[in-house]
Amino acid sequence: MTEKNIQVRLAHRPEGEVRTSDFNIAEAPLPEIGDGQLLVRNHYLSLDPYMRGRMSAAKSYAQSVNIGDVMVGGTVGRVVASRHTGFREGDHVVGYLGWQLYGVSDGTALMRVDEPDIPLTAYLGVMGMPGATAYVGLMDIGQPKQGETVVVSAASGAVGSVVGQIAKIKGCRSVGIAGGPEKCAYVTDELGFDACIDYKRGRLAEDLAAAVPNGIDIYFENVGGRILDTVLARMNPFGRIPLCGLISQYNAIEPYGVKNFGSLLINRVKLQGFIVSDHLARWPDAFNDIGQWIRQGRIKYRESIVQGIENAPAAFIGLLAGKNFGKQLVKLI
Repeated sequence: MTEKNIQVRLAHRPEGEVRTSDFNIAEAPLPEIGDGQLLVRNHYLSLDPYMRGRMSAAKSYAQSVNIGDVMVGGTVGRVVASRHTGFREGDHVVGYLGWQLYGVSDGTALMRVDEPDIPLTAYLGVMGMPGATAYVGLMDIGQPKQGETVVVSAASGAVGSVVGQIAKIKGCRSVGIAGGPEKCAYVTDELGFDACIDYKRGRLAEDLAAAVPNGIDIYFENVGGRILDTVLARMNPFGRIPLCGLISQYNAIEPYGVKNFGSLLINRVKLQGFIVSDHLARWPDAFNDIGQWIRQGRIKYRESIVQGIENAPAAFIGLLAGKNFGKQLVKLI
């Protein structure tokens, strides 16, 4: 066991695009544990778009990271010391121990994982928060019905890729929006979507119209901006929009002004923003179904993994720019 903990801390609040200088990589003493606590050696760190909001001081649904504090983030690792009756040394656990090699927990929001047929990394992606997000947003807000058309932005990402595959399982036409021919080929050829639109081609409106000749019943929103505006023009009456994220706007100094907002009224569209942590009661259902679908080969997933905690800031910046392919992880061992 190393004698030092390595942490990534917030150094500055970014204005516009995030820079590596907004982070500070520092050594810290190995944490001590008290009664009712356990020490976890993190093996993998999850990088997710919501972290950009935590770097800001603006009011949001969750508390901002303070300057000098360890960046917040999901982790999976192994218990190396325990004074907690519910966890033993050697247990593998998923939690939110942040951008660091070691973390101390009192067991709150910590989950033991022991399914040998599912890799540890999956518990930060398809069998973790992103998978639950896809499931809750599509099933509870989107409420897909057989024969409907479902469109999802960021379709090759950790959330969008699961949304589109669940839509297919539920008998829907599944259309993705992604950036670049390689990502679109993955979405259709490997994930089984019916179509994928490369928004970087510069023909978003035309390609979307061709892919959804009967309009859009459900739009799972991860991106916002021009893509949202274009989709609004194709929504069917009584369509549903689960609003999960707006990644195109996270670094924007001036927000995009939506022009087709009137479509929500004209088509009586239901648009609902949601935060998956508000729906914890649904997580067991999500993981039970997704786990079965993975074992049946009906849900596939992909991971982008960088090595070393020192590379987490650059990987996070790449995530915000859409450079990742599937779930973005940092290997810490």
